[in-house]
Amino acid sequence: MKLIDRFKQGKCVLTCEAGPPKGIEIAQLIAELEPLRPKIDAFNVTDLQSSVLRVGSLAVCRILSEKGLEPVMQLTCRDRNRLALQSDVLNAAVLGIKNLLCLTGDHPKLGDHPQAMPVFDLDSVQLLSAVKNLTKGKDMAGNDLEGRPPEFCLGAVVNPGADPLEPQILKMEKKIQAGAEFFQTQAVYELKKFAGFMGRVKHFNVPVMAGIVLLKSPAMAKFMNANVAGIHVPDEIINELASVPKDKRVHKSLEIAARLIRELKGLCQGIHIMSLGWERHIPTVLEMAGL
Repeated sequence: MKLIDRFKQGKCVLTCEAGPPKGIEIAQLIAELEPLRPKIDAFNVTDLQSSVLRVGSLAVCRILSEKGLEPVMQLTCRDRNRLALQSDVLNAAVLGIKNLLCLTGDHPKLGDHPQAMPVFDLDSVQLLSAVKNLTKGKDMAGNDLEGRPPEFCLGAVVNPGADPLEPQILKMEKKIQAGAEFFQTQAVYELKKFAGFMGRVKHFNVPVMAGIVLLKSPAMAKFMNANVAGIHVPDEIINELASVPKDKRVHKSLEIAARLIRELKGLCQGIHIMSLGWERHIPTVLEMAGL
């Protein structure tokens, strides 16, 4: 099912990130995602996350689809030119994948192959436009596709914590014009700021999913504050996490995430959980959040 159809049902749509392994053994990943089947609407499969070599999103999405788990295929502009991007979009359609999340992608210098040459032939707005044209039966050169065109639900990302915020809202509007049907956000920890953002983009009438990253430690929170643009974990959350012994820190982290989800779900149309290897804890978080 296309993700947009779930939004139309009026429910709080739940997705979680699925990071493919650095190797061909994916049985463990599938085993970790399987218990989430009753709770998660779709699984967002990353595309060489953080510019680190891994199994590709396309292959994992196909296997999830075969097992009845709805995938969202991430597609980044970093490693492919417009020919390869359009080809992978067609590949996804042939394999029955219905949801795409279009991203520009992290620079290779941030990953494990810093000597790799970046491509960035397109950016995320151009990629959305290219995919939208493919769904109308045309490639970027204006040539007709043979047979029926592919069908997708197109997603994009937005950072509600950016300062200044105006460029994010302008780019969000461009992404909608290019074909974006829903948005997933960067991690949200400041509810008042997020509520203000949602008020400013309400007129777009496009579903927004608030991002949640499970905080594993106070050090992780401080690292994100120092190194990830647009994310700010308030001191009170860091202090709350630091206030418990290390053997109780996992439970406290899940408690914080559940509280954020309870408070965020009334402000937007869905929640996107980035568990960073803690997929096994997602059912507990959702239960604590009342979902």
